Amino acid sequence: MDQPILNLSSLSVEALEARMAGLQRGQELERIRVVAQSHVYRSTEPRHARVRWAKLSLAANRRFHGDDPWDQVRMRCQEFMLRTWVIEHLGADDDPDWNPEALANDTLAALWLEPHQAESNSAGWRDLPIERIGALRRLKNLTGHIDRLMPRLEPGSLKDQLTTWASARQHLP
Repeated sequence: MDQPILNLSSLSVEALEARMAGLQRGQELERIRVVAQSHVYRSTEPRHARVRWAKLSLAANRRFHGDDPWDQVRMRCQEFMLRTWVIEHLGADDDPDWNPEALANDTLAALWLEPHQAESNSAGWRDLPIERIGALRRLKNLTGHIDRLMPRLEPGSLKDQLTTWASARQHLP
């Protein structure tokens, strides 16, 4: 007989942290990620509580995904979007997860082409092999948050690099 699925949204952050402690893979991690993230977005709790939920969501996200390139990009995209949201709505701080410069560096480290290469590789993308289109699409996904991140960066090299990526991103499939 199948067990009913536990309503994770009714659990506390402490209970979900304990539940996640023994998990390495599986759909339960994705459920924890989604529930924790919803607490970050919709909660009226104070910042420190919402940041704790965000940390739980990031931890579940990092454990859930496999080594496949699409899995890795999905993991990074979800991470980058949540980190950007926290920085925008709850404020930046010295924690690398909530630091705009650290997020900018992590973003650039995840990209395997230079912006001009990505843009030139996108010319005539409809005629490219599906694998190359997929690689360009993954680059576009990885840069989906940069327009929201750039206003939180001081003028300088990081901001300039993201500005170049924002321009190149418009040409990616």
